[in-house]
Amino acid sequence: MQPSTPAPSSVPAAGPQEPAHVPVTVLTGFLGAGKTTLLNRLLKEQHGHRIAVIENEFGPEGIDNELLVEDTEEQIVEMNNGCICCTVRGDLVRILGELREKRESGRLDFERVVIETTGMANPGPVTQTFFVDERISEYYLLDGVVTVVDAKHGHETLDRQPEAQNQVGFADRILLSKTDLVPEGEVESLRSRLVRMNPRAPIRNVHMGQVPVAEVFDIRGFNLNAILEIDPEFLAAEHPDAERERKAQGHDHGHGHGHEHDHDHGHDHDHDHDHDHDHGHHHHHAHDDAIKAFMFESARAFDPAKLEEYLGALTQVYGADMLRYKGVLFVRGSNRRMIFQGVHMMMGADVGRAWGRDEKPRSRMVFIGRNLPKEVIVKGLESCLAR
Repeated sequence: MQPSTPAPSSVPAAGPQEPAHVPVTVLTGFLGAGKTTLLNRLLKEQHGHRIAVIENEFGPEGIDNELLVEDTEEQIVEMNNGCICCTVRGDLVRILGELREKRESGRLDFERVVIETTGMANPGPVTQTFFVDERISEYYLLDGVVTVVDAKHGHETLDRQPEAQNQVGFADRILLSKTDLVPEGEVESLRSRLVRMNPRAPIRNVHMGQVPVAEVFDIRGFNLNAILEIDPEFLAAEHPDAERERKAQGHDHGHGHGHEHDHDHGHDHDHDHDHDHDHGHHHHHAHDDAIKAFMFESARAFDPAKLEEYLGALTQVYGADMLRYKGVLFVRGSNRRMIFQGVHMMMGADVGRAWGRDEKPRSRMVFIGRNLPKEVIVKGLESCLAR
């Protein structure tokens, strides 16, 4: 792969960013999950951040019943804590351009942007805006997608609504609301399901929108050099032998990267609580989600030319169904790791740090998508390994 010459539509290689870039957080979640509660907290609490919140109402009519800005003719409203609230009907690029112009002229003062998508929205088109529109990408930096999931109705919503599955698949962080309203076993069942759908998004419980802003901001989910986090519960399910080997050798597989929830509950609910599920209606094996994740790992080096050609073909064929994919690659002829990520058909790569003296170089990739043919993709990747 040649990171120095990315395709025009690729995800930008994200090294250190200029201070001018304004970080943007996309907040999504299905109807009633608690996005508005969280947004109201951001807009009213004295948290010290100057935030421009964009309530993004794509489509002919707003679906959410409770709008943050009741007077729809007023497009930009300043809140008493210094934050700004906008309502957008349609053109996200236009409002981001207006905010930039007002900020540069000194008429508005904000340091970051939060975009709320409607409950029925797929966050894909919003995230792509930051990669395909140069006017946006030169000024704004997409920091992460945060998805709010309602623990009380989560299973039912995921079963019935493909959009809700998309929201989980795109997430860099998942906030689990209303956990106090359901039994712990049901929360754990939902949590396990979310991990299988998206093992790279840490999950946090949140009560009535009360989440530290640090959990929502500066996630660096689209930074190529960010650590590739995979939930250990997913690893154990995907590669039980490898996970046992890691534990036997004392490797904790990076458990310090924000997976405290797994340590609180451990993996034992996968075997200790099976007898508990006589209520059965939410046992996680009953759900066959269209959005799933899978991993590819290999200690053999990739042939860079073959891999670049294959990934290009892969995104052409399956790109519409590939939500998020990311990897750390061992490439022949280089003593440094290659880091890549993609959103749908847009992909970017960059050179990472050198392999350590005591490290065994190894490729690790995770794909999150809709009905992706795992075996076909894995075989294709294997064909790109150097002989």
